[in-house]
Amino acid sequence: MSEQSGEPVTAEEFARRTGEIIDSVTRVIDGKPEAVRSALTCLLAEGHLLIEDVPGVGKTMLARALAASVHATVRRIQFTPDLLPGDVTGVSVFNPVDREFEFKRGAIFAHIVIADEINRSSPKTQSALLEAMEEHQVTVDGESHALPEPFLVVATQNPLEMEGTYALPEAQRDRFMMRISMGYPDAASERLMLRQRDATNPLSAISPVVDADGVSRLIGWARSVHLSPAVEEYAVALAQATRVHADLRLGASPRATLQLVRAAKVRAALDGRDFVIPDDIAALLEPVFAHRLIPSRNAGTARARSTGDAVVAALAQIAASVRVPLTARA
Repeated sequence: MSEQSGEPVTAEEFARRTGEIIDSVTRVIDGKPEAVRSALTCLLAEGHLLIEDVPGVGKTMLARALAASVHATVRRIQFTPDLLPGDVTGVSVFNPVDREFEFKRGAIFAHIVIADEINRSSPKTQSALLEAMEEHQVTVDGESHALPEPFLVVATQNPLEMEGTYALPEAQRDRFMMRISMGYPDAASERLMLRQRDATNPLSAISPVVDADGVSRLIGWARSVHLSPAVEEYAVALAQATRVHADLRLGASPRATLQLVRAAKVRAALDGRDFVIPDDIAALLEPVFAHRLIPSRNAGTARARSTGDAVVAALAQIAASVRVPLTARA
């Protein structure tokens, strides 16, 4: 499992290592290959993942399975109404012996952080993650403290209509590269789950298949995937279209465009290509953009649709209206 830091990854090694991670997580998460790929994509694209769904469908299990597959520091934070920002970032504590303040690190100091039920804590505590997720550091009492690399936040949240939840503010949602839903398993996967978990916890059987240095090298390979000017223009055109669409009050931010391209590079690499094609961009449009967009006030009510439906419909219109480039290699 050990990797030699600094050596470049080959295409064959990238395929082997990512395949091992996917196989490891799939032992726990049955029948959800796209959710597993999305989690791995966020890790290798240096983004963060938001998993939104009803309780009991495997949100936390997916996050824990990914963390167990990587030999790195992992912390789980259970977000509750009484959780304080200092519990997340850390606090300065006075040392009476040395007569000076010492910084005590919070739970955010890990390679992989599982933020469980993030929308059950107050907006003030949620905002403690903003600097960490964007800049990979926290600032306490005017002093900055770097977080370990690589750094990934996998947050789970329950739907807003459920009791005891707070809506994530726009700035917080924009820090997440993707938002996905697990959904209920099909009948075959649910029966398999009953048999496999009757006596043992499948997480206990997972062994790490790559270490933190190995993940960094995989990230380096994904960064090197080629993005042609034509596909770059396509991604920008899609983002621009969200900002002028009649049914959208808030369009995609420049950060969203950047993260769309980074995720598309990883998707291409996972498919065995060293260049991004328009299909990579189009396939990631909804999971990368949808949670950042806010529909116009009349977009959902006029057409008897929910807020999420209005955003998805607007993205479908945008994808159909923006010209798709014919070449991706140039």
